[in-house]
Amino acid sequence: MATVAERIELLHNNLAHVEAMGGEKRVASQHGKGKLTARERIALLFDEGSFVEVNALVKSRCYNFGQEKKDLPGEGV
Repeated sequence: MATVAERIELLHNNLAHVEAMGGEKRVASQHGKGKLTARERIALLFDEGSFVEVNALVKSRCYNFGQEKKDLPGEGV
């Protein structure tokens, strides 16, 4: 069984993975299309520190079109 410290580290790693929104390649692809990421759009809409994201670690439950096989952190839906 994992220790509390190990579980906290796992939580921080999972949050960092989600906040990376799929990695630099996916973010660059979004920017290449002239689009901002979901978090960048939110940052433009709200004052700094006034927005709190909830359920950041929730994963999509969609099983259509093979979506269950894809890793889509921070998909913005």
